[in-house]
Amino acid sequence: MNKTSIRCLISTIACSSSLFFAASVASAHESAQEMAQAANTLLAALDDAEKAKAVFAWDSEERQNWHFIPKDRNGLTLKDMSNEQRHLAYVLLSTGMSHVGYQKALTIMSLEQVLHELENNSPTRDTVKYYFSIFGTPGNDNTWGWRVEGHHLSLNFTIIKGKKVSATPTFFGANPGIIQGDHRRAGLRTLGKEEDLGRELFASLNPEQMKQAVIEAEAPNDVLTPIVPKVEPLANTGILYTDLNEEQKLQLEKVIDIYVSRIRPELAESDWKKIRDAGINNVRFAWAGPGEIGAPHYYRVQGPTFVMEWANVQNGANHPHSVWRDFDNDFGADLLRKHLAEEH
Repeated sequence: MNKTSIRCLISTIACSSSLFFAASVASAHESAQEMAQAANTLLAALDDAEKAKAVFAWDSEERQNWHFIPKDRNGLTLKDMSNEQRHLAYVLLSTGMSHVGYQKALTIMSLEQVLHELENNSPTRDTVKYYFSIFGTPGNDNTWGWRVEGHHLSLNFTIIKGKKVSATPTFFGANPGIIQGDHRRAGLRTLGKEEDLGRELFASLNPEQMKQAVIEAEAPNDVLTPIVPKVEPLANTGILYTDLNEEQKLQLEKVIDIYVSRIRPELAESDWKKIRDAGINNVRFAWAGPGEIGAPHYYRVQGPTFVMEWANVQNGANHPHSVWRDFDNDFGADLLRKHLAEEH
């Protein structure tokens, strides 16, 4: 593909994003309605004791108490649900995810069985120790939220007056990153595309570009954003979008898209519009660590409104973590502010 064709393709993507967003507003409303219906269907199948575990007040501090390590949480686990209830919980999960995102989320859960086997049947590893929590009262005109969380997975959705939806913070991790040895699932890479797209962009940089992109010779032990309700931008380092050639710009957009496209398409389109409106020319790509396959490494993509981080360092660089944060709108904070301003 020549440079002119690539420019046309990028222009087409940008234009189609703008055109599609008009339709996305209505679709976001439909997304919120589907979430409310699925949440209420699940709640109808719970008894009072189960509801007491699953439901929290909208203004509960628990709503922003998120994590991704293998520890006990608040909420109702899949393990404590009947088979019928589990199916309804999976339906709720599906209302927030794209096909690919849903597939990855369930695969991440399944890796707990692999760890259970690799760690001599460790009781701390459990494929159904994933917690479902609902905040407030689901309804077509209500402000409420829901969360699915456990080891290496944290999905947080906020719905404002049944019309607008926020889907961050979002965390996906995988251990093992690639299943090795003679295991029956050997070769599986749950988050392989996230690593490959970032690595391909890094490998395409010329020496001068690499000087800008590389921020540290060694990768940090993990993603740098803390597990708190709101994060601030990280250091404004790395190579700018405008310092990439046309093919590299398209590759960087692919890296962004692999994070955004985990959620359902109409919500992803809204987030893409926000990224572009804030100025994609201000987005930076940063890398830390060696570029060789199998070596501990880290990358991030940061723009005016967001940061996406990838770290594959632990367990011999076979234990990746990836996170997507919105500086102003994690847990729907910006949507809530705008709604209150409009109402009052």
